Amino acid sequence: MPLNKKGGTSWSIITRLVAGAPHRYPVMCSVEILAPTFLEYWAVRHTLPHARTSWAGVRLARWKGAHQGSIVVVCGLAGALAPGLHPGTILIPDRVGLADGRIMLCDPILVQALVTAARSLYFQPDTGPLLTAQSLIAGDDRHDWSQRGFVAADMETGLLAGQNLRVATIRVVLDSPEHGISQDWLRPKRALLQPPLWRELFWLSRVAPQYALRAAYVLKVGLGSGPGSIFAE
Repeated sequence: MPLNKKGGTSWSIITRLVAGAPHRYPVMCSVEILAPTFLEYWAVRHTLPHARTSWAGVRLARWKGAHQGSIVVVCGLAGALAPGLHPGTILIPDRVGLADGRIMLCDPILVQALVTAARSLYFQPDTGPLLTAQSLIAGDDRHDWSQRGFVAADMETGLLAGQNLRVATIRVVLDSPEHGISQDWLRPKRALLQPPLWRELFWLSRVAPQYALRAAYVLKVGLGSGPGSIFAE
């Protein structure tokens, strides 16, 4: 896909893609970016200061919803389920599953734009299925869900299923089966009282901001920025 002078995907290309989609939308459409945690929200605001961004909360607890037909992109971090998917890997899933068996297809136009953007930045994104879980998945549970075909997990994107929205997500792997975080982080206050986990906390505090910014930057390149962009002021 051609790039503009700033390194972003050419808006004329995005326009033609949207015009050719099964559902036609105005060129000047509004995209809402959902950032679950404050760290992820900070990263998007830092990278896309004029974008319409919501600090949505874990499991979208803070989000008030969107009108039917809206474009919503979830941006942030995820945990890998499949072995070999290392921290820092970019995830742009083509579909998202929930624990109850439901599957939500991501918007193919948005997925294509994000994948192209990632590759233009010399990343090799993984487009395998993402699982939306109710809580942090660690330990043997990673293997169980990986065996069901999911490459990584979040706690938000699948919650948008059935709302008649155009949805995509871009995530960066924070932890993996080979470099996992303790299940004790399911109870953060208890984990902080365990000195052996402080080294793990130091690692998270070092890489999590870097990876959150990586996700936000690929999103910026993928959807464009500046005059004539699809981001609402």
